[in-house]
Amino acid sequence: MDRPITTPPKLGSAAKFSQDFGIRSLLTVDTEEEFDWEKPFQKEGHGLGHVAKLARFQEFCEGLGVCPVYLIDWPIATSTEAQAVLAGPLAAGKAEVGIQLHPWVNPPFDEEVTAHNSYAGNLPHELERKKFLNLRDTICANFNVEPQIYRAGRYGLGPSTGEMLKEAGVAVDSSVRANFDYRAAGGRDYSGFPLEPYWVDDAKQLLELPLTTVYFGILRKQGRTLYPLLSKVPQLTGLASKLGLLERISLTPEGVTADEALRGIDIAIDDGLPLLVLSFHSPSIVPGNTPYVHNADDLDSLYDWWTRIYSYLDMRGVRPTTVKEVLNSVEK
Repeated sequence: MDRPITTPPKLGSAAKFSQDFGIRSLLTVDTEEEFDWEKPFQKEGHGLGHVAKLARFQEFCEGLGVCPVYLIDWPIATSTEAQAVLAGPLAAGKAEVGIQLHPWVNPPFDEEVTAHNSYAGNLPHELERKKFLNLRDTICANFNVEPQIYRAGRYGLGPSTGEMLKEAGVAVDSSVRANFDYRAAGGRDYSGFPLEPYWVDDAKQLLELPLTTVYFGILRKQGRTLYPLLSKVPQLTGLASKLGLLERISLTPEGVTADEALRGIDIAIDDGLPLLVLSFHSPSIVPGNTPYVHNADDLDSLYDWWTRIYSYLDMRGVRPTTVKEVLNSVEK
């Protein structure tokens, strides 16, 4: 019997890729509405002002030779402006679209909007399924695609999410944020999950692409044991990083400097990861929407971050990839 998607995989579940795949990188964009991250979740009151700026970001990615996968949620899926911006790149094969479920803005609204229920996997499974299928069908109709990748908003997988995805014919999940534990806020614990892509099920119908987060420093081999202990006192994680002992590095421009990310890339390559999964939130492309981009200088830094990262990835022989290419290259 297959394990739930919320359980670390069995030994031997690591995915293998064709020899010419090498080491690749995948850019995932959590493409979502604008909302105040400091306030309680609510069904209404969000914005979509940044959607027009996706055109500039897409053009920037094309200049880097990168094909982003936009993981879109309900407000984006129903936005005619988003459809117009992404229609050309999707038709040209220069962008991909996936599914991201934010249950608090996604009908049907049969639950109380709470922090606990903001994790779709915490909902009754039939409600999770209805919301997911509603979103999937809307994306198919409005973007003329059949999305093959899913990410639960807030990384909120549930024990039945894997079966839901397989039933819907979605071949890839990317909700696991390895080396993070969200239990304190009502989410899942991914601290013991692998970083390399793996098969969720024995039949190899569902492929997991964990977001890339590595440990760096003298004590990095003990990171999974030590970091959770240090994080109980936030000052200790900062001190450990400053002393070069241990730091946790995610491949995202949100809260991670380019220099830190470059160190993380080196570790990921040295550890033999076949795929580096990068991510960020689309509202960050307009100042004031997220805690990471407050002004025009921050926005320039965001774009500089991507330029430096992809230049370094190219130098290290790590080529950009797509969900389609991943599925065509994985061995079953």
